[in-house]
Amino acid sequence: MKILQTPVRLYATGGVESYVRNLSKELVGMGHEVRVICADSPGDEEVDRRVSVKAMRTLSKMANTNITPALPLALLRDDFDILHTHLPTPWSADWSALVSRLKKKPLVLTYHNDIVGEGPAKYIARLYNRTALKMLLKSADRVIVARGSYLSPYLESCREKISIIPVGIDVAAFRPREVSQQGDIFFLSILDEHHKYKGLGHLLRALKILKREMPDVRLVVGGSGSLVDYYARLANSLGLRENVRFAGFVPADQLLDYYNGCRLFVLPSTDPTREGFGIVPLEAMACGKPVVTTDIAGIAEDTKKSGAGLVVSKGDDDGLAEAMLLILKDVDLTCKMGALGRRLVEEKYSWRRVAEQIEKVYRGLV
Repeated sequence: MKILQTPVRLYATGGVESYVRNLSKELVGMGHEVRVICADSPGDEEVDRRVSVKAMRTLSKMANTNITPALPLALLRDDFDILHTHLPTPWSADWSALVSRLKKKPLVLTYHNDIVGEGPAKYIARLYNRTALKMLLKSADRVIVARGSYLSPYLESCREKISIIPVGIDVAAFRPREVSQQGDIFFLSILDEHHKYKGLGHLLRALKILKREMPDVRLVVGGSGSLVDYYARLANSLGLRENVRFAGFVPADQLLDYYNGCRLFVLPSTDPTREGFGIVPLEAMACGKPVVTTDIAGIAEDTKKSGAGLVVSKGDDDGLAEAMLLILKDVDLTCKMGALGRRLVEEKYSWRRVAEQIEKVYRGLV
């Protein structure tokens, strides 16, 4: 098949970008021709050379969405059998829907999470959800969501078109290995307004509680963004100056060192409308590390069932501190959870398994 993917960006760090890069790699490995049309964006993320990428010049940016005027014509000129687009960032998804109808080709939409906004962008998001989103969902021949535990209210009208397919992980790239110790706990996210729902504020407050039992506990925060100074000030105000290290942006070739260099990975997400699945806990599990996450994460149910980590209620700082302490004070439990997490990822979340499920969706439409 000739498969065209249209994420807003590709080279930047982010869950959607990682999803498209890895899915495209697996699909070309399965014999398909894959092309990506997206916005130009800074970043050093590598893309499989077999995947053709056309980066459109960004004229402006609205909230987290790149506006690329050349996109519609590029889509019209492309020869594809199926078009696979992505939300929560509009523009590329909406043009993809229009072009797929004009060319009478199937449209698959991966609905990673809801479109929301802060400040003035909040009102734009509401308007979009009431208008353009409804047309996009109506145009989609199939809608893929990563978790069955939470269904966005916006998707109620298209339940019959939904396929539940999880996010995948590159089990060869993310693996256990011996490295120098970075710290006790690792947290990774973009540190800006759009990603406050990842829960770093709650993690810092929970760390203050944990510090009473483990005075020397060390948290490594990976990621860059406009709120780095805000979180650094928060850590200092909580008396955690010596317990928290802000490592900044972590390049892809250094991620293994950070995952393997800590004893525990934590993702205390707070907003189910924004947290699509949570790829970073899977990466940590693949590296043989236990995880602590909240009950809204897509991986939460399997984390509990497999014994690969602990799940707490969102916003529960005391519960988060208790869960981290339980794991960090028990070396045998840490090793057991890490091994179970690695097994879970290998058996259920490899990108090849995910790509095979998505390929099945494509074949049902072409």
